Amino acid sequence: MGIFNAILGNASEVTIEKVAKEFKPILIDGEQIEKAYKVIRDMFIFTNKRLILVEKQGVTGSKVDYQSIPYTSIKKFSKESGGIVDLDAELKIWITGETVPIKKQFGKDNNINEVYKILSTHILS
Repeated sequence: MGIFNAILGNASEVTIEKVAKEFKPILIDGEQIEKAYKVIRDMFIFTNKRLILVEKQGVTGSKVDYQSIPYTSIKKFSKESGGIVDLDAELKIWITGETVPIKKQFGKDNNINEVYKILSTHILS
C-alpha cells in the first residue's frame, strides 16, 4: 500500500529508526521522535517538543527546508474521514498567525488517530 499511498499523495508511516540518524543533528537534548510520516519526498515528524515539516525541493531533492512548529503555536487541529469505507483521511493543523491550515492526507493503512492523539497530548496538556 505504500507505493499506492505515495501516488495518491497520502502519508505513509516511516519507522523512527529510519529517520533518527537524519534528524539527530537538529534535535535538542531530551527531544525524541514519536512518529514520522513521508509523502513522496516530503516528511512530517512529531517529536515530544514540536512538529517538524520537511520539504525537499528541486529535481534532485538536494535542497531541504526544515520548518519547526512548536506545539504551543498550534491553535487548533482536525481530522476528517468518510468512515469505514473511506480510503483516506485528512489532517488539518492551524498555526497561530496563519489563516490557511497545513493539510496532510493519510491512507487507510495509516492510523490518523495516532497522530490526532499525539497532537492532543502535546497541545491539550
